[in-house]
Amino acid sequence: MSISANLGSIEVNGITYVPADSVEISSTPVGNRAVVVIDRGWIFAGNVTTCEVTGELTISNAVHVFRWESIGFTGVLKDPTSNKVTLKECDYPVKVPSGSVIFTVPVTESWGK
Repeated sequence: MSISANLGSIEVNGITYVPADSVEISSTPVGNRAVVVIDRGWIFAGNVTTCEVTGELTISNAVHVFRWESIGFTGVLKDPTSNKVTLKECDYPVKVPSGSVIFTVPVTESWGK
């Protein structure tokens, strides 16, 4: 026996629910947390602010992406808690000269925590 219904939405206690496939979820992280790749192979992640005068980046609440193995950079981005990734907390903000930044990747606020 099967029961089916074609509902666009349903309201329960004043809250409207819709099918999950009808909701578009943004995969773009919000906030200022990013993975920052710096020349000479240094990689940090944290809350990034830029000095308007010098262009220097300050990475607060930072972690150092110390090592990873066999999952590649995209694997690190997808799963920083993997046992194949070693992150080290930084006790102080990291200051990076603007000319040293190779690229940044926005990540979620909880990345690396």
